[in-house]
Amino acid sequence: MIFDATDKKLLDYLQSDSKQTNKELANKLDLSVTAVYERIKKLEKEGYIDGYTVLLNKEKIDKNFMVFCHVKLLQHSQEYVVSFEKEVKSLKEVLECYHISGDYDYLLKVLVKDMAAFREFMVKKLTTINHIGSTHSMFVINAVKNTTVIDF
Repeated sequence: MIFDATDKKLLDYLQSDSKQTNKELANKLDLSVTAVYERIKKLEKEGYIDGYTVLLNKEKIDKNFMVFCHVKLLQHSQEYVVSFEKEVKSLKEVLECYHISGDYDYLLKVLVKDMAAFREFMVKKLTTINHIGSTHSMFVINAVKNTTVIDF
């Protein structure tokens, strides 16, 4: 697949607002609507575009308490890793989970209503997962930068 400057511009425009019509994109890129449609389909087929989503206003839905939580497993055996990852994927409060290097094994991005909801999440959900040795939580005071746009 040939990936050119126009494809990069198209991806930039789609990342900033994926609801733009093909006609709007065509005008910005000085292409025909059909050419834009074909490029988008090609980018989807080749895996450059994984999907489309909506970003919700956390305050409006009353889920504006964000926590980053480090998790350390008791051991690093395959059984413990697979078991933990399977269970953490089912927790709706966990937006993101990364297996990381360093003092802790995992970094979780957790979103809940407030401190009471976070405590309930910790006591009734996260700490009930087998194989967790310890956790360390950090509460977000203010989001200085929060973007989904990937520059290339």
